[in-house]
Amino acid sequence: MSKQVQGYVFLTLAMVLVGSTVIASKIIAVGLPPFTATALRFAIAFPVFLILMRVTRTGWPKLDRRAWILLVLQAGAGSVGYTTLLISGLKLTSATDAGVIIGTLPVVSAAIAILILGERPHRFTLIAIVLATAGVVSIAFRPGENGMHSLVGNALIFAAVICEGLFILLNKRLRTPIPPLALSTLMTGLGLAVAVVPAVFETPLAGGMSTASFWAVIYYAIVPTVGGFLLWYAGAARVSGAEASLFTAVAPVSAVLFAVILLAEPVSRNQIIGIACVLLAVMGLGLQSLKAVKSV
Repeated sequence: MSKQVQGYVFLTLAMVLVGSTVIASKIIAVGLPPFTATALRFAIAFPVFLILMRVTRTGWPKLDRRAWILLVLQAGAGSVGYTTLLISGLKLTSATDAGVIIGTLPVVSAAIAILILGERPHRFTLIAIVLATAGVVSIAFRPGENGMHSLVGNALIFAAVICEGLFILLNKRLRTPIPPLALSTLMTGLGLAVAVVPAVFETPLAGGMSTASFWAVIYYAIVPTVGGFLLWYAGAARVSGAEASLFTAVAPVSAVLFAVILLAEPVSRNQIIGIACVLLAVMGLGLQSLKAVKSV
């Protein structure tokens, strides 16, 4: 197996794990409040990352005050904001809908860069934004739907995606390069510190923590958080950044498949249309990046 093919396999597995976080969050939402679950996730993942840093002899970066402020904001938005909003949204909506919405992350990140950083959009980027918007609208506004479907829940999921997009934006503002493992360790540590305070004041769910939610938190902390990190960077080291960006399309597909297989959720025509629009948008952005790299 060539180095490039190995990279493709690692990236695919990493994005499959990202998709599985939707299912884990759905299970967690039944048995734990969002900040408590988030704090537990980081409390489990943080020491594992510390061990990995020690084993790989990764050093801590020397950071100034501005960098620390940006890192705290990153942890608040991307680490805590994303997880708590995802769990909160999944109390009200289906994992299938959530899977489609989280697939818009690359497009949302591009839109944030345009709106906040003032980046000039390529015409394909604008087309991708329109497609992703159409995909979200197709599942958010379905006449006659009830039960698992919830406009509020979908809005919370989309807010989680915006938080993750802000995380990416803030990372671009860091002047000091931080090794990926050190950054992930800092994010879990700071995320734990940010989540602990509201978790203390959070009202426990009636009946306490379920066994399923307990194991779902452990899974989320170890497999997608730590394992997903290792797989993604192992894959990214073997292919170009533009090629790696194409594999983000795997996450929404895997989330929807997991929702159907593991949670027995039905898939409606609107959801199929939605995921098709999102996939076209993400693939379009990835191909645009790949073309730009090849033309340099």
